[in-house]
Amino acid sequence: MRLATYRHAGRDRAGVVAGERVHPLDGLDMRGVVALGLDAALEAGERALRLGGVPLGEVRLLAPIRPASIRDFVAFEEHVEGVRRSVDGARGVPDAWYDAPTFYFTNPHTVIGPDDAAAFPAACAARDFELEVAAVVGPGAIFGYTILNDWSARDLQSREMQVRLGPAKGKDFATTLGPWIVTADELAGRRDADGFLDLRCTASVNGVEVGRDRLANMGWTFETLLAYAARDSRVVPGDVLGSGTVGNGGCLAELWGRHGAAAPPPVQPGDVVTLTVEGLGTLTNTVAVAPPAPPLPAFRRPGGRR
Repeated sequence: MRLATYRHAGRDRAGVVAGERVHPLDGLDMRGVVALGLDAALEAGERALRLGGVPLGEVRLLAPIRPASIRDFVAFEEHVEGVRRSVDGARGVPDAWYDAPTFYFTNPHTVIGPDDAAAFPAACAARDFELEVAAVVGPGAIFGYTILNDWSARDLQSREMQVRLGPAKGKDFATTLGPWIVTADELAGRRDADGFLDLRCTASVNGVEVGRDRLANMGWTFETLLAYAARDSRVVPGDVLGSGTVGNGGCLAELWGRHGAAAPPPVQPGDVVTLTVEGLGTLTNTVAVAPPAPPLPAFRRPGGRR
């Protein structure tokens, strides 16, 4: 089942997408739907399908969920090797990466949806996208999946990572989710013998394909990501777990690291980035730039010396 959040007649609703129509799940937002658990949500969806819907062409699709939190993992070995070379000039993959699926927290308050503009910081020149799949956590299990674009200001990221903390402003300005959540039962038949979802993933800029990989090339399954996220901590329904960027051109920085130059070039204002994942749909955004930020006060040393 495809579950979407959409705006129609001035109202935001959760609904079920079937064919070219969307059927409202009245009384629930998507966090509420996910909190029901998969079986109860599917029953609610079936009831919605028996009611009248509206054409998709008459609604605006929004980010399918406002996450409680976003943990973004780094689960593709090829991506780690390529981006490391691009960001800090290092080669290979750190031994520690193989110990467990590493993640960072990004900003759930700057999530945008399909066809929204992704506004990069004005100070950024090395603008990049990242093709990922996200798992949406339900009560005690994975509820469903959606496409995630982890927009990246690579020059800001490279500088701030020298502090050995972050990323921070290189990442927290925008994350796209969409176009909808596909419930986990729909993809059960796409697992390989080891439990990895085997879906074709592609990325294009202005209609030109720049990356292609398979989701099954992850180093850990989504179930392992969820188990690790919950270890010594708490995960709640509505949390989102990003797969990390797929390899083979899932982002530009990986290609820059392999080519030794910014080729293809960073995305520019007005460029259209399209991510497609088999079984999940297509997610499109246009690149934009935010207004310039005011300068920070200079660092002050103890005692008032600068």
